[in-house]
Amino acid sequence: MTITPELLLQHSDAGTLWPAADRSPDNWPDLEVAYRDALAVRALRERRGDKPAGFKVGFTNRTIWERYGVFAPIWGTVWNSTLSRCDGEGTLALQQLSQPRLEPEVVFGMRATPPRAPTLEALFDCVEWLAPGFEIVQSHCDNWKFSAPETVADGGLHGRLLVGRETPVRNVAATGEELDKRLAACKVRLLRGEQVMDEGRGANVLDGPLHALLYFVEELQQYPGAPPLQAGDVVTTGTWTDAWPLQPGERWRADFDALLPSLAIHLR
Repeated sequence: MTITPELLLQHSDAGTLWPAADRSPDNWPDLEVAYRDALAVRALRERRGDKPAGFKVGFTNRTIWERYGVFAPIWGTVWNSTLSRCDGEGTLALQQLSQPRLEPEVVFGMRATPPRAPTLEALFDCVEWLAPGFEIVQSHCDNWKFSAPETVADGGLHGRLLVGRETPVRNVAATGEELDKRLAACKVRLLRGEQVMDEGRGANVLDGPLHALLYFVEELQQYPGAPPLQAGDVVTTGTWTDAWPLQPGERWRADFDALLPSLAIHLR
């Protein structure tokens, strides 16, 4: 049985795994077909009243490519219903998420649509703020075993996004080059309770979050039918560590270098 956009949406809403019998390379033989169906799901969601709030960029962290068998970045939509904000500590529910995992990331808030073929400096001028973020990713493929096209068709694995305290970008750096260097050098410690579970750095994500944003903008501009990045959109740029399995009742915290404030999350 072919997994249609309608079925993709049903599994996303219910938090259920795709049936093994329905999974076939013929569903999405390449990324182009997978993005076609992902955009069809986006259209279905918009027709029922869901509002896009921005985008997620996934698999920008080269250190985990071999672990998951995906060797290039992907992207998907963030929704008003999946986006939450806090001033440093927030609470999110895991209900209706499929095999959720946590990722510490940097999120950008856009003030303008980037120009065609932007440079880092032109892109910097289009960013209004940056913030620490926790993306809760999910997979509807059992045991997180998937192909790259399946991750795209699966909404880019996006589940939820918690955005922490926003800092105006020009409070951090005066130029794109400076922001790029500062973010690439920044480090994070990821803690569950008071136990350090993982450590990472900004350079893990395509040499830095601003580079990850540039890559995404170039990909989005080249893909036929893809919606443009707009003022007010958020873009989360990929995990600095591995993605960690979650359980209700846990509290996680990401302690960044002084460049970014810490972010904590309670799960229920």
